[in-house]
Amino acid sequence: MRAAKTVLENGVRVVSESLDWVRSLSIGVIVDCGSKDEGAGEAGLAHLCEHLVFQGTSGRDAMQIAQQADSFGQVGGFTTRDYTCYYAATLDDYQFHALDLLGDVLLNSTLPEHLVAAEKRAVLSEMERCWDMPERQVHDLAKRRAWRDSPLGRPVIGDAGTVTRHTREDAIYFLQRHYTPDRIIIAAAGHLDHDDFAAQTRDAFWRLLGQRTSTPRRAPAFRSGLTTEHLNSSQAYFCLVIPAPAYTAPERYAMHVLNRILGGGISSRLSSELRDEAGLACDVHSEYHAYRDAGMMSVEGSTSAAQLLETIAAVLRTMSGLFHGDRPVDMAELWRAKTHLRVQHVASSEDAHTRMCRLGTQELYFGAHLDAGLVLGHIEEVQGPAVNAMAHGLYKPLSQAHLVVAGPNLNEPAVRDELTGLMNQFAWQPASRDWNWPLQTTACETGEQCYGS
Repeated sequence: MRAAKTVLENGVRVVSESLDWVRSLSIGVIVDCGSKDEGAGEAGLAHLCEHLVFQGTSGRDAMQIAQQADSFGQVGGFTTRDYTCYYAATLDDYQFHALDLLGDVLLNSTLPEHLVAAEKRAVLSEMERCWDMPERQVHDLAKRRAWRDSPLGRPVIGDAGTVTRHTREDAIYFLQRHYTPDRIIIAAAGHLDHDDFAAQTRDAFWRLLGQRTSTPRRAPAFRSGLTTEHLNSSQAYFCLVIPAPAYTAPERYAMHVLNRILGGGISSRLSSELRDEAGLACDVHSEYHAYRDAGMMSVEGSTSAAQLLETIAAVLRTMSGLFHGDRPVDMAELWRAKTHLRVQHVASSEDAHTRMCRLGTQELYFGAHLDAGLVLGHIEEVQGPAVNAMAHGLYKPLSQAHLVVAGPNLNEPAVRDELTGLMNQFAWQPASRDWNWPLQTTACETGEQCYGS
């Protein structure tokens, strides 16, 4: 395994890792541009642009792009809040062809007018599919409510109103502003020679010019509160989010261990205490969502509508017990969590696509490659006191939580009042009583009932 880096003359960074025992090759173009970069009225534009670049170039139409992609492997793209990735998974024999195709769609896309309209319809259909997924609804709504003043809070896909209004000119201007060489990383992992790969990348991307416009960045404000939405379903779905460290925070390893202990596996506290002992939730888990400017921890799941209040109370008790220190992390939990993370990291490393994504995102966030041994070493170094300190640091954020619930009968004031009472039980009130969390009704533009700051 050999990782290497080259910076091309125009500023494009090329990072690769050679895996001598495979024949496969995964290439990714990581663009430092995601939904976080969208301005007012631009919601969903980064995701729409990712769709549009595959719809035709000056030398290939959409069908030719699709046929060539199918002939040598898999080609696609995805958009996140922090970045956009275009990728190709193929064999080492087709390295040149994959780079040529990726370079063509990113440098020479013509964005045909009639296909812009077609792709907008496809994106709207994608939104409708998400509306049929209650778990996705409550998750997206929790981010939207908690980070309501930031692009980080918006769904990456955008919303129907803004996507409908986007024009071909909007997409062209967005690509010109954000797809500049200093924002682009070409990452690859598999059977390759770095110098040869860098030379072929130079041939494919040398005409890319420009420089990003510097924009100030700041962490988004986190808004506490309670949002309820009526849903014609037999189950009730919930998502509780609290502030957490950003992607590059020094304490990120302790945060990953803590998340694993709280709700990252079938032996986690949430799973054992809610499902195994009380039978309250058919699904409950926690996740750590980290981005460049901020992070959050979420506890999500579903349960019988009749058991919703009991389930939310149990979730809050479990989190409070861990965060307050009433039930600190023990050695057995710590060992299981660290072992799971190490196994997960090593096992996923056997996939070239995963290694490519790691290379690219490490360069994006850290400006360097983090060797697997270094990562495993940091996981091993995490000890109980650090995890307990991390947990205690989340006790105050628990009082700033935003809870979203969707299910039947949630438009009844009595249910909302009981949920409000549960949340207020966990308001952080130190001895000086200089902090409290009163819940107040606020207006919500999407029609659901919302309480919060």
